[in-house]
Amino acid sequence: MLRTIFEGGVFIYGVTLLFMYALLAYMSYRGIIRFRKKNSFTNYDHLLDSPLTPGISVIAPAFNEGVTIIMNVRSLLTLNYTRFEVIIVNDGSTDDTLEKLIHEFELVPVDFAYNERIVTKPVKRLFKSTNTAYDKLLVIDKVNGKSKADASNAGINAAAFDYFLCTDVDCIIEKDTLLRMIKPFMDEEHKQTKEVGEPCPQCGYVHVVEDSRQVIATGATLRIANSTEIDDGVIVRVRPPEKLLPRFQEMEYIRAYVLGKMGWSGLNSVPNVSGGLGLFDKEIAIKAGGYDHSSFAEDMDIVTRMCAYMLDNKVKYAIRYIPTTQCWTEGPPNMKVFSRQRTRWGRGLAEIITIHRKIFFNPRYKKLGLVVLPYNLFFEFLAPIIEFTGILYYIYLIITHQVNWQYAIILLLFVYLYSVMITTLAICWDQITYGYYKTWWEVIGLAFMAFFEPLIYHPLIVFFALRGYWYFLIGKKTAWGNMQRQGFGKRK
Repeated sequence: MLRTIFEGGVFIYGVTLLFMYALLAYMSYRGIIRFRKKNSFTNYDHLLDSPLTPGISVIAPAFNEGVTIIMNVRSLLTLNYTRFEVIIVNDGSTDDTLEKLIHEFELVPVDFAYNERIVTKPVKRLFKSTNTAYDKLLVIDKVNGKSKADASNAGINAAAFDYFLCTDVDCIIEKDTLLRMIKPFMDEEHKQTKEVGEPCPQCGYVHVVEDSRQVIATGATLRIANSTEIDDGVIVRVRPPEKLLPRFQEMEYIRAYVLGKMGWSGLNSVPNVSGGLGLFDKEIAIKAGGYDHSSFAEDMDIVTRMCAYMLDNKVKYAIRYIPTTQCWTEGPPNMKVFSRQRTRWGRGLAEIITIHRKIFFNPRYKKLGLVVLPYNLFFEFLAPIIEFTGILYYIYLIITHQVNWQYAIILLLFVYLYSVMITTLAICWDQITYGYYKTWWEVIGLAFMAFFEPLIYHPLIVFFALRGYWYFLIGKKTAWGNMQRQGFGKRK
């Protein structure tokens, strides 16, 4: 009886998961087609010229980033946008990060009206440049907060504009990123009203009602920068990473963003906006409490709390994703850094499930409580546990000679090929649509990794996720650690 229930449950779980992947692929296809059609009529130069274009504060926390900090800041300062500022938050670096910034950009301490609306570790000094060429740059020097979240909150406190873009200093951002990411906010503002119903018998006019959703965040596709040629902060030549581990990550990122998050965007159920590149409504973020400095999944946590805030106040909201690659990030180059990152992600997901448990299956929170968080619980959090349990059960069946090998092989082959198909579809889809790689041999080489993912890469993901859950369960302290940058422009 117990065996029947377990096997039936796993079968239903697996079929549901496959169906969800197919649904997301379909919604992603619709979303990309709609985006391309709409984008073909968009002249971004009009946004540059418009006095109504909102200002944006670009916030980039930095901890021991001396290898890449100068190139990254120069790249941020050259973004193609009218009203923006760049806020670098030196989060108590112990290397020469701050010294390099002071020397390169001619910085001096200044008196600054710093309004601490979100509590952070103490801010020691704020710097501005004596060179007018760097007027847009503000550098905050603060006590280390032991998390990116604390540094990001300090940047939000200092931000002058109504929107802030949070990124990492290991990222290279495309020149038109701010233009593309602010557009969903502005599009929704132009859909304030609509006429509904028949003319009113009393006044003779059709009544007008508000029919807009307030966009609270937008995200875009991220890719791995390892092996990509970068010259002075500008992408010169896109290549798939040469090393095996970053190559698997590139494949995973394309699938997660192009297929996954674009699919969720079509359902207005985006679970999180990446900490590497996200544009947010500052006031909503502050009212929701800012980033949780104790969380290891601060990007998902702030989006969840912003959504909950909007629902608590009965305000329609939306989170948008755009399918173009706007950010290039340096992926973990070795197993030590990769394991630390994925263990942290696993622990962070466990925190999200625990902290926001009151939202689960709560009709008051609509899609957030009935779709987004339940999906994260069943198909993100529980997936490694169910998979590990299934492997142990499979081993038991083999030992006790209870496996029908004919059906078992067919089932395993189907699941394996379905996984390969989904990944290959996302990679080819991305290349056909935007053509980031110069040759199809590079695309084929990257897609070929999908055949090895279930055997090499995916088991690592499962193991590190389970380790993160275990660390959370026993309350083991986990440090964020240093990314150990190798620097951009090198093929690796």
